[in-house]
Amino acid sequence: MNIKAEIKKIFEDKGKLRAVANLVFEDGFIVKNVRLVEGSKGVFVSMPSHKKIDGSFIEVCHPISSKVREQIESCVVEAYEKMRATAVTKAERTE
Repeated sequence: MNIKAEIKKIFEDKGKLRAVANLVFEDGFIVKNVRLVEGSKGVFVSMPSHKKIDGSFIEVCHPISSKVREQIESCVVEAYEKMRATAVTKAERTE
């Protein structure tokens, strides 16, 4: 499956939130506002969710196989690391 992650924003000082991304599947379907979060075991992808009346959250969409979840996570992490490396390079050039 062809999945492309587009990092929309990186957060340096926002607690555990590292980035927000959009996922594009097969150049024909987009999932917006996927979050990259720092957890106790490393970073993980949190799918879009909404708050229910009782205060709990429910995911709007999510992968149904671990293989696809792993593919999504590696795609988002790779895009995040590329964007951070680009930001560091740009900062070094301006100094």
